[in-house]
Amino acid sequence: GSEIFTPAHEENVRFIYEAWQCVERDLRSQMGSERGLVEEYVEKMPNPSLKAFKPVDLGDLKRRNTQDAKKS
Repeated sequence: GSEIFTPAHEENVRFIYEAWQCVERDLRSQMGSERGLVEEYVEKMPNPSLKAFKPVDLGDLKRRNTQDAKKS
């Protein structure tokens, strides 16, 4: 079935998205500078089972799921 997102859910998603955009902007703007506001965490010993991990575009996934729900 199709998912119903509450206004609170939409607000949370928007908040996290906007906060992450600020983090990415700060990361880009501090490139080359000694110390910045944002510190990127990099795993020293990456988990081998995550080697094949491919990031997922959640917006694209939602669009495809919505289209699939309309077809059935």
